Amino acid sequence: MSINESATDAVAPVVATPKVVFTHSGRRLPNWVSWTVLLASALGSVLVFRLMDAGSIFVELSVALIVYVAAMFVLSRYVEGGRASTDRMATTLISGSFLLALVPLASLLVTVVVNGMELMSPAFFTHTTQGMTLTGAVPGAGHAIMGTLQVTLSTAIIAIPLGILTAIYLVEYNGGWLSRVITFLVDIMTGIPSIVAGLFAAAALPVIVGNPGYRSGFMGAVALVVLMTPIVVRNTEEMLRLVSNELREAAYALGVTKSRTIVHVVLRTSLPGIVSGCVIATARIIGESAPLLITAGATDYYNFSMFNDRVMTLPVFVYNQYVAGNFSMAWAGALVLVLIVLLLNLFARIIARVFAPKGQ
Repeated sequence: MSINESATDAVAPVVATPKVVFTHSGRRLPNWVSWTVLLASALGSVLVFRLMDAGSIFVELSVALIVYVAAMFVLSRYVEGGRASTDRMATTLISGSFLLALVPLASLLVTVVVNGMELMSPAFFTHTTQGMTLTGAVPGAGHAIMGTLQVTLSTAIIAIPLGILTAIYLVEYNGGWLSRVITFLVDIMTGIPSIVAGLFAAAALPVIVGNPGYRSGFMGAVALVVLMTPIVVRNTEEMLRLVSNELREAAYALGVTKSRTIVHVVLRTSLPGIVSGCVIATARIIGESAPLLITAGATDYYNFSMFNDRVMTLPVFVYNQYVAGNFSMAWAGALVLVLIVLLLNLFARIIARVFAPKGQ
């Protein structure tokens, strides 16, 4: 037998079995097999449960996923071998877990949008709930939106500089025992329940002011500062540690002072991550209702003063409307809250892109 004939015989199985693709790494299943098995598993699961008149869509999809993983594992093990089948099963489980994690998020967004769009109008963003029971009155959440912006902005003005400066001290100066104490306190503050932060503000500020019944938007901001600061510290600390030490050493070698190195090299390099972390921290506290219920309170009118009288916020507005049975108003308030968080994230991305180091 000639060499050419031997080569022809070696490649003959590749031509004879089109369902299997041969590569340098061995036999592989074509891509359409996975989609075919997935479709067959889904249709079979739905058909069986519908004929039995039992189960729900979640049960049907769960069974379909299990059948798909088992079928692909057996088929891949028979065609591709043990290692490839294990790799394919792990990939399927990871991808399936990701899709399952998206289901509640997508369901939440769809529910909020569908139920909240009912009352979306310019009047909802400007009117208040004052006199909403009167005939012809058009209630709105304008006062709650303004109160949320006031309290959140006040919180950010206090918590972001405090958290960033604390993280800079922990990473760049490493103050020995004091750094360990601060780290320990930050860890404790990270796990503090939000209601405890509200109780702290409600107990401390009236004593300072000298008015036992004192409630204001600033009191709510103080409670939220306790919750937001450790998040900013932790995120900024991680971002600063990601900056290469070679950049710091190069700046020192050029005679740049430590403070200028931190401002112009370290912070400049880590700015996109710091901005993203600050936005995440803001999104974390903007939806808090428990501390605001006992600090900022609730009103039916606009209050532009952060230090005098109570201030309505969107989380408290949603809670009050839900308790009162005004579910459409509650959903509309929740939708506005989601939109504010979305706008904050878009703003953070723009800031991070503008101030990102060149070449990234």
